[in-house]
Amino acid sequence: MTMNDKSFYLLSLGCAKNTVDSASISDILINDGYAQFDDPRHAKVLIVNTCGFIQPAREESISELKRLAKRKKNGQVLIATGCLPERHRQLIVDEVPGISGILGTRNWSNILNVITQASQHDATRYDLPLETSRRDTPSPHRYAIEGHYAYLKIADGCRRPCAFCSIPLIKGTAISRRMDEVLTEARQLSQKGIRELILIAQDTSDYGRDLGMVDGLSQLLEALGNLPERIPWVRVMYAYPGAISNRMIETMAKHSNIVHYLDMPLQHAHPDILKGMKRPANLDWVRKTIEEMRAAMPNLAIRTTFIVGYPGETETHFQTLLDFMSEIQFDRASAFPFFFEPGTASETYGDPIAPEVKQERLERLMAHQAEISLRQNQKWIGRTLDVLAEGKDGGITISRSFRDAPEIDGLVIVEGELPLGEITPVMITGALTHDLIAQPLN
Repeated sequence: MTMNDKSFYLLSLGCAKNTVDSASISDILINDGYAQFDDPRHAKVLIVNTCGFIQPAREESISELKRLAKRKKNGQVLIATGCLPERHRQLIVDEVPGISGILGTRNWSNILNVITQASQHDATRYDLPLETSRRDTPSPHRYAIEGHYAYLKIADGCRRPCAFCSIPLIKGTAISRRMDEVLTEARQLSQKGIRELILIAQDTSDYGRDLGMVDGLSQLLEALGNLPERIPWVRVMYAYPGAISNRMIETMAKHSNIVHYLDMPLQHAHPDILKGMKRPANLDWVRKTIEEMRAAMPNLAIRTTFIVGYPGETETHFQTLLDFMSEIQFDRASAFPFFFEPGTASETYGDPIAPEVKQERLERLMAHQAEISLRQNQKWIGRTLDVLAEGKDGGITISRSFRDAPEIDGLVIVEGELPLGEITPVMITGALTHDLIAQPLN
């Protein structure tokens, strides 16, 4: 197959926010006449949109870049974009022979210029200005369609001071998109037949603050709830503890298309550890807020994330976390061991807890959560639940409910066939640790 000079292959790594950036990069190239290929052997331009948040993500990104560099043919160019080159461009140069171009997170819209430079020179080109404005970045859109759902990025960057987190170093401070832009894209997605809209940002609950908005996320949810071209499900991810307002609770409860689901990463449950993390340490606020949300939305599904093995965490601190999980009964919880990140505020703490201790605590926490998740799932047996059908296999329909964010939560396995892309009521007949079993109502 002859290689087209205006052809590209793009590998997207990391989170849903990276997925949106990758979709925007693809659109810029396609609008300029490029053809996209799923096979890197047939493309002139090879792009890896990397993740560099923690050490395992960096290792995966370097591994994928090396794999493509090793197979790169004459005339092909290899470009690393995204989080990894924003902080670790020298690492890429040292570890990936044959890299052709490097482009960070804050000006990925300059991809065409980087491709031109990389194609004209036999050396690595750098395009990492210190300051760029992302709010005025030309882009076809800021969403990514994945089957019957879509991720819509409402802001980028973060202003929170979390000691363990490198995101502000990678992305810069929080910059929100104008609400009219977000609503325009929501209408476009509705017209494309999208059934679920997932709002994402580093911190969705901080949306609009830099634009002078008060309780901006609540305003956005209100507008999405009132759109004539209403998308059936709207889901909120990555809300910050302490930022869930009464207005937001009322808005979620009032609009039937705002799903009763909250993703609120808490990171820990002992005040001493939370203070060391520079995170909100008032657990009574968390208890009160969850109580108020459950009163307004009795079927509320709550997801959270925890870090184990943070510097200074003792067995007593860890047991407090397990007890808190038992008390709150989260529907879903993810956990990660602490990874030492140079340049963050936690650098001065070092990494004193042994890897085997972190792993043991991680396994105990996830086993504990598995029991809680199973009990939460069992509450749905004998009840009717609306599901979005996404795939079929041998008479079985793979679907999700409002309780299930794609890729990170469970599934509803329907013993029968449902129309794909439709939201259909089913009867829950069984429960597993992560998934539910159901039968079609008819």
